[in-house]
Amino acid sequence: MRISLATRSRKLIAGGLGAALIAAGIGGYAGRYELKEEWLKHQWAGRHYNAAVMEKALMIAGGNPSEMQSESKEAFTIADEFEQARTAPGGIVAPGAYSAAFAQLTALPHTAGTWHDVTRVPYDADDARYRDWYSNSSGGAGYVTGRITGLAADNANHVYAAGANGGVWRSTSGGGNWTPLSDSLPSLSGGDLQLAGDGSLWYATGEANTGGTSYVGSGVYRLANPVTGTYSPSDRVGGKELESTTVGRLRWGGGQVFAATNRGVWYHDASTTAGAWKVAYYPNPDFMPEIKDDAGNVLVPAGSQTGGATNAAYKNIVNDIAIDPKNPKHIIAAIGWRSGDTYNGFYETNDYTAGPSSWKRLSVVLGGIKNSTDVGYTTFAFSKTGDRLYALVQQPSKINGSTSLAGIFVSKTGSPSGPWNKIADPQILHNSGSALDRKGYAVGVQAWYNQFLTVDPANADHVWAGLEEVFETTDAGSHWATVGPYWNFGFSCWNIDDAKNTCPMAPHSDQHSVAVGTSGGKPVVFVGNDGGIYKRPVNGQVNANHNGTDWSSLTADGTMDALQYYSVSVGKDTKNGGVVVSGGLQDNGVSNLFGVQPNGSNTDTKMGSNFGGDGGDGATDPQNGCNQLQEYVALAVKITNNCALNKGALSEAEASSWSLDPGDPSPRFIAPIAIDSANSNGFIAGGQYVYTSTKGWGMRSASEWTKAFDLGAGHSATAVAMRGGTGWVSWCGPCNNAGFARGLATNSGGTWHQVTLPSSFPNRYLAGVGIDPANGQHAYVAVNGFSRRFTEGPGAGVGHVYETKDGGTTWSDISANLPDIPTSAVKQLANGALVVGSDLATFYRAPGATNWQVLGTGLPTTTVMDIESGPDGNIYAATHGRGIWSITPPA
Repeated sequence: MRISLATRSRKLIAGGLGAALIAAGIGGYAGRYELKEEWLKHQWAGRHYNAAVMEKALMIAGGNPSEMQSESKEAFTIADEFEQARTAPGGIVAPGAYSAAFAQLTALPHTAGTWHDVTRVPYDADDARYRDWYSNSSGGAGYVTGRITGLAADNANHVYAAGANGGVWRSTSGGGNWTPLSDSLPSLSGGDLQLAGDGSLWYATGEANTGGTSYVGSGVYRLANPVTGTYSPSDRVGGKELESTTVGRLRWGGGQVFAATNRGVWYHDASTTAGAWKVAYYPNPDFMPEIKDDAGNVLVPAGSQTGGATNAAYKNIVNDIAIDPKNPKHIIAAIGWRSGDTYNGFYETNDYTAGPSSWKRLSVVLGGIKNSTDVGYTTFAFSKTGDRLYALVQQPSKINGSTSLAGIFVSKTGSPSGPWNKIADPQILHNSGSALDRKGYAVGVQAWYNQFLTVDPANADHVWAGLEEVFETTDAGSHWATVGPYWNFGFSCWNIDDAKNTCPMAPHSDQHSVAVGTSGGKPVVFVGNDGGIYKRPVNGQVNANHNGTDWSSLTADGTMDALQYYSVSVGKDTKNGGVVVSGGLQDNGVSNLFGVQPNGSNTDTKMGSNFGGDGGDGATDPQNGCNQLQEYVALAVKITNNCALNKGALSEAEASSWSLDPGDPSPRFIAPIAIDSANSNGFIAGGQYVYTSTKGWGMRSASEWTKAFDLGAGHSATAVAMRGGTGWVSWCGPCNNAGFARGLATNSGGTWHQVTLPSSFPNRYLAGVGIDPANGQHAYVAVNGFSRRFTEGPGAGVGHVYETKDGGTTWSDISANLPDIPTSAVKQLANGALVVGSDLATFYRAPGATNWQVLGTGLPTTTVMDIESGPDGNIYAATHGRGIWSITPPA
């Protein structure tokens, strides 16, 4: 998760910490938190030092522990919330769910029309048009796309990348001019991507980063000729054994390919795709679901604790495996949950073919780790010759501190059994030119989420390590350099004025993948992170602060649209014609694109980011696309009347936007916001409380919200909608499978109240609500998760779209022929047609019809998070991994 420089500071300033700091004065700030005073004097010379500016300065300088640490906790929160939506009430989704849904999907007819990729344009995170108070523009990340979880490269300029939920992409020029390769597969969630020795490209679906929107996959696929080919479902290795799992790593040894999954260690003959995967080991049989091969043979019997157990999904996680190059039957597995569990540790077998009983947990204790079970997320990396083995290790006992990194270790014998020597820890890496201060948001604070590790194939002493930043050593850890800092804020080279900013590019934060290959005939290292792909020479240059000076973004041409949107909002572009399309993104703020035409083309040369950090939900005035409500996270809402265009705001007084954060006690990470479909000056938002306003686009403070209804202690709004003052709000609480509960509230009929749902209504996460544009008592609910066939737990029920015509007194399941797949959004069009967004596709039900069709053609099989109808008559879909798409609905 990337920090927003200003938003979170409002909450701290409002409390005692802010008051104490104000009382201390500027000198107090510096004395207590060791501010870089000379830098502050240079950047804010002659400025008004209000509290928010100083709090922002504290964050940039890395001086506020509680503020910075909260960002890691927020990333932790979103990880749980998105899993809750798809697994409640039981916590486990059985294998076969996605293949069954995909089979149902492929059998459905399509409507006429073709989807257009609206956001397949360059996205400049440093766009000089957006230097507002709430923007991260000028931080150094440059052109970005979504999270890249897998990278592979050869020595002939071919680069392959896997997006978190965007599928596999190919560049034949060492970066740029990207082509999607996997759009016909049932899952575009990237777990790992590897080139095998025979030149084939192996794609493991199911992202294992335990991040906010890490989706499970449909198995592992092998593409024999990746230089010219594309994936098809027939490329799947084995059957459905690895469905509904995540795959952290693929490793090869002894003619076998091994998969480290959240359901144990599995292996398969590397020379063929035929035959089922075989299970090598899983530490907690009681928490395994029943797994069968395609012939119906039971490979893993159902454990006794899978039906609704609150922690079943976390009991068999394998993060990585190291195969002894001298004896491929000898394997070490790093096993365990990021937050710690009794089964965590390093496990060893001297002959994996002997079955699960041959595995034993090692008592080896790495430097600084007193308990052998205190080992969490771990990444291994061998040197090319196998005589050196490195490990990057996260320590669960530190997960609530300013860092959870245990360190980087090396086995100089190349043996997975060690002995292991520590060659880096958070302090050593901090001293290497890091932009993160050790006091609060320290190096490795998100080691449970951000990791990569690789060794230069030409030099066993040359290692790259990815955490929040990119680190490099050329002497096996004696010296380190932060070649890719978190950002440039806080460095003396930075200035908000581009003409005075002398900092080099700083690759986007939060590293996940790495590969070494060639570009233009020269050896380069490629890194993948929450902002896309970057490269630099293997033997690159650094400045005096040990930061790399020769990075370049590989997504600058905009041809890889792997952007991960939570929301989309659309309004007329009053200056350029067409519409303004904006949306909130995972770790890439809020994007704005001007002049979008009905055919999907646009007059703007690139998108810019008007708000930094994570972007959440949003809403736009249909008549003026620059009147926007945009969320950072957790109802930290901002309002702007000019799209937050600003050439340089270093104080809140110079901002083009204003905070409307109501300070709700329990909002969801992505808390819902909407405007009244019958009155664009009416707003609704939800946390524990339902907030409404009719003050319109002139709102300037949170005091202008009306606290309309209390959903109840521990309850949090999941979706909101309003028409003519009649509102509908869905909620959950508890939202996990430990006592999961959900409900609906409305003021249909005059006053706000809880809706009594029938016993047949699914006990699953309610992800979307929609209202008839002509009748506020006529509403719809989109139900997430899978029906009871695949979801363990009480009352899972069936169906994904429910309708009421009488204000919630009675309900009907109108799912009909919809595939059994999680749905996230529902929208009724003016003509009575319905549009639904799901984890695989967007569906359409014609006016007066009962059955559903797939809406149009050309939309990749990725998750649709939000559906909006634009003032141009088009439907806009926000996907979480493939950008924003539009289509003209059937007449």
